[in-house]
Amino acid sequence: MKFSFRGKEITAEAGQSVGAALIAAGHRSWRTTRREGAPRGIFCGIGVCFDCLVVVNGEPNRRACLTEVRAGDVIEPQEGAGRGDLAC
Repeated sequence: MKFSFRGKEITAEAGQSVGAALIAAGHRSWRTTRREGAPRGIFCGIGVCFDCLVVVNGEPNRRACLTEVRAGDVIEPQEGAGRGDLAC
């Protein structure tokens, strides 16, 4: 199946998490911290830490490690805490 990340098409396996699909496609970070803009990606991989937050189909604060990718999803990096004024 295919989804987009930063406007580019990525192929994922059925049942794969957004985080796993991004890692498989060579992406290591997809969120920046609010204060310093430091890059973040998968850290714990089990939904505890919130480092892997992404915007999925316009909805911020989705944990990439827990969110199953679906065909046609539009995934964008998340800036900071994911508030509406900070979401990409």
